[in-house]
Amino acid sequence: MTFKPHVLDAQPNRQLRWIGRVLIRGLFDGEHSFGIEPLGENRVRFTHRERFSGLFVPFFSTGRSQQGFEEMNKALKTRAEQPMA
Repeated sequence: MTFKPHVLDAQPNRQLRWIGRVLIRGLFDGEHSFGIEPLGENRVRFTHRERFSGLFVPFFSTGRSQQGFEEMNKALKTRAEQPMA
């Protein structure tokens, strides 16, 4: 499925949030966000969220999306924890 997302918020080194829709607003919308919260020297908390809404949500499986998000998060964690060259 291809989306043309609309950026809702972009704060460098803090947050990126956008929404993608199928056809028109309210049918099947997916709001996606990445957040970065500083926790101290060389530490951050990364949050990754997706919220689906709309009339067609009960008819679509979001399992593949969930699996893809989990794989992306795992790969990001692995890369972020590697020593810098």
